Amino acid sequence: MMSHISYEQLGAEDIGEEIFAFAAKIYPICRSITGRGVRETLRAIGAHIDLQLHEVPTGTAVFDWIVPREWNIRDAYIKNERGEKVLDFAWSNLHVMSYSVPVRQRIPLAQLKQHVYTLPDEPDLIPYRTSYYAENWAFCMSHRLLETLRDETYEVVIDSALTDGYLTYGEYLHKGETEDEFLLSAHVCHPSLANDNCSGIALLTHLAKRMAGLRTRYSYRFLFAPGTIGAITWLSRNEDHCRRIKHGLVLSMVGDGAGPTYKRSRRGNSTIDRAVVHTMRHSGLPATILDFSPYGYDERQYCSPGFNLPVGLFQRGKFGEIPEYHTSADNLDFIAPNHLALSYRLIAEILDVVENDMSYCNTLPKCEPQLGRRGLYGSVGGDKDAATSNMAMLWVLNLSDGMHSLLDIAEQADLPFAAIRTAALRLHESGLLSHAAIRKASTT
Repeated sequence: MMSHISYEQLGAEDIGEEIFAFAAKIYPICRSITGRGVRETLRAIGAHIDLQLHEVPTGTAVFDWIVPREWNIRDAYIKNERGEKVLDFAWSNLHVMSYSVPVRQRIPLAQLKQHVYTLPDEPDLIPYRTSYYAENWAFCMSHRLLETLRDETYEVVIDSALTDGYLTYGEYLHKGETEDEFLLSAHVCHPSLANDNCSGIALLTHLAKRMAGLRTRYSYRFLFAPGTIGAITWLSRNEDHCRRIKHGLVLSMVGDGAGPTYKRSRRGNSTIDRAVVHTMRHSGLPATILDFSPYGYDERQYCSPGFNLPVGLFQRGKFGEIPEYHTSADNLDFIAPNHLALSYRLIAEILDVVENDMSYCNTLPKCEPQLGRRGLYGSVGGDKDAATSNMAMLWVLNLSDGMHSLLDIAEQADLPFAAIRTAALRLHESGLLSHAAIRKASTT
């Protein structure tokens, strides 16, 4: 039996609700690239899967970067002259620029404005801002709130700490029949942003949970790390290991109703690129396929020229192009269980393609074998499913020469991979196909 995991095995009726519930659980946590928020998030993931935590000390060299000091925040607020809080970190953890240095002083409005970020074009939203590698401090607020502040003196407090500590990431390895790996990666460094952070974390957590105990050809490595510096750190510590990675996906922004959107790996036509494009083509959804660019999420680290791993980026809406991106509008109302369930289904179908892409040989290659007497050929006129099944079998028989994989056949036939795989299984059970050597992942 050569068929491995399929969408049917990974699927679950209430998977969207389960993913949403976990996203809602981790949404309030104040995350950054280091600190207690990252650890709290990883502990929550670890309640579902056997997550291995790694802590890398401040000052560790990771290629051209240095692991930064650890940042933690306890409190922050702005008070007016009457002692009233006009802004409080407790209201939203987006109110403080991530990695703000501690501050406690009284300053006039004009000086305060030099340390405030707003979105004048979206006056009711709070922006998300960071200053990881330059010491600074700032508050983020709605532009409408800024416009209400009187010209007076304000007490500003950011009770934070930048200390020597650790960068923390977590990984879970589902072992398959081979050491060849499929890397699935999500960043864990954003505070309360439901789509651009929580949705990808939650989906991968429940995918790993569902995969446990299932038979797979590939081993699956689930990586939960801070964006950019986390991926760089992991690559620095696993440079020799990277040769095992044959396919990979970075997941982010999988909870909204747009897309789907896929950005190809740097290779452009690796097996994962073809599998995603094929799945999207037959999904019936308004999919967008983007060529690789060195700007985006952690795929740009995995695809850097020194590694050039076959890792693409899967999203629904495209980062940076939706109005909710990196604002307080990216809240739990912006994501929905049905959108998360659809994203999960698409990822599971992509894994189905990669897992079951293999080559066969036609055992009766001289002319077509007679399918009817073997009970394989549907003869009822007008039956669309029978017509698709018949064509799938003819394509599989014709191209099963040991050189074409099932994905090759599905692409050439312009039929869903599932139809081609089902046809191949039926033909194999009937003795009309034999297994060829398992194809290696594409290296182009």
